[in-house]
Amino acid sequence: MYAIVDIAGQQFKVQKDQKVYVHRIEGEEGANVEFNNVMLTADDGKVKVGTPVVDGAKVTAKILSHMRAEKILVFKKKRRKGYQKCNGHRQYMTQIQIENISL
Repeated sequence: MYAIVDIAGQQFKVQKDQKVYVHRIEGEEGANVEFNNVMLTADDGKVKVGTPVVDGAKVTAKILSHMRAEKILVFKKKRRKGYQKCNGHRQYMTQIQIENISL
């Protein structure tokens, strides 16, 4: 059984006991969160597609940790002009574990 769910503006294909890195969500480590924006569910070949969400479906997850992703370097340069600039960015992330998918 799997579901496609909207978490923090991004869509993820999730299954039970799967660990997923998502953009930072509110809540303390160890807390349970619930996602109601389930767009598709599939169970033994039976697929339900929502318009835009599946009625009554929800995904529950547990927050494992808050962290920051690896650094991404953004380098800009204009050749022959003497212009170059380097910026770094680290995205705030949350690791969650999918506990249950209910229909």
